[in-house]
Amino acid sequence: MIDTQAAPAIAAAAVEFPSHRHSQDEVIAALASFAGPEFFRFAAASGVDYRHLALPLERYTKLSGFTEANEAYLEVALDIGERALRSALDAAKIRPDELDAIFSTTVTGLAVPTLDARLVGRIGLRPDIKRVPMFGLGCVAGAAGVARMNDYLRAYPDETAVLLAVELCSLTIQQNDHSVANLVASSLFGDGGAAVIARGAHRMVQGPRILASRSRLYPDTENVMGWDIGTDGFRIVLSADVPTVAEKYLGEDVRLFLAEFGLTADDIGTWVCHPGGPKVIEAVENVLELPDSALDRTRESLRDNGNLSSASVLDVLRANLAEPPDPGSLGMMMAMGPGFCSELVLLRW
Repeated sequence: MIDTQAAPAIAAAAVEFPSHRHSQDEVIAALASFAGPEFFRFAAASGVDYRHLALPLERYTKLSGFTEANEAYLEVALDIGERALRSALDAAKIRPDELDAIFSTTVTGLAVPTLDARLVGRIGLRPDIKRVPMFGLGCVAGAAGVARMNDYLRAYPDETAVLLAVELCSLTIQQNDHSVANLVASSLFGDGGAAVIARGAHRMVQGPRILASRSRLYPDTENVMGWDIGTDGFRIVLSADVPTVAEKYLGEDVRLFLAEFGLTADDIGTWVCHPGGPKVIEAVENVLELPDSALDRTRESLRDNGNLSSASVLDVLRANLAEPPDPGSLGMMMAMGPGFCSELVLLRW
């Protein structure tokens, strides 16, 4: 049985983007000078029509290296992070000083102090706010961050927490890397940030309850996805086996997780799925035998914004909060990422 009385609730989600929005054709034309003509083939199959970029298109070919790219990351990430936090607070009708904990995640830049620490004074968060920065989770971090907020708020049901995810994927593009992995990543990923506010069970919230979560790390898959980090910055590791791993493990993971509560995939009315890419989306549909329209919002997020890494699944969550399903219906948030791993979060509207 699920103890809904102890379940925290999601109060609001907000997504913000850099001001530079371009069609896929514009981005590909600007990057083709280093990527070569084969780049167009990957771009055409990406499922992406538009992307937001941290910098003007013409500046990317002039970046001198990792130091300049990371300096740009810090400047733009702080702006997007601040806007996402303020938007989520406004949507939840919560003052900044009401936040008790902030979970933050990013995998596309390095900053110490972390983004959340630098935003405390800018936004007016309390100096005693508890900070939980997370690095290295990549695409899975949006769902994992919601799951960790759930863990925290079950221990502190009177408190309010926020998850901040900011990813500027375009600043990691390696202009001297002509590997298939880099070409795929350069045609797929976009830039943006998201914030999700959740409140403990003792708070009154009109939003989906976080009923349970499940983490899963898969054996012998460390080289499926991640970064090789060196002098040039972040070099993408992205295996063609990602859809295969999803097909091998995800269906069983979801079924076993739901079975613990006497549920099946047919009981889930809303699928909040990370848009990893067209082949990954198709793999998820196939292994879970989902209806044709089940992942429409996932595909819409990919089409309109590209893959935002950790922020993408939160963009899909935001869309479902804006047009919620019927009260009492169940939802499943899920994402996969470096490790290789998955995170499942069971919701009830």
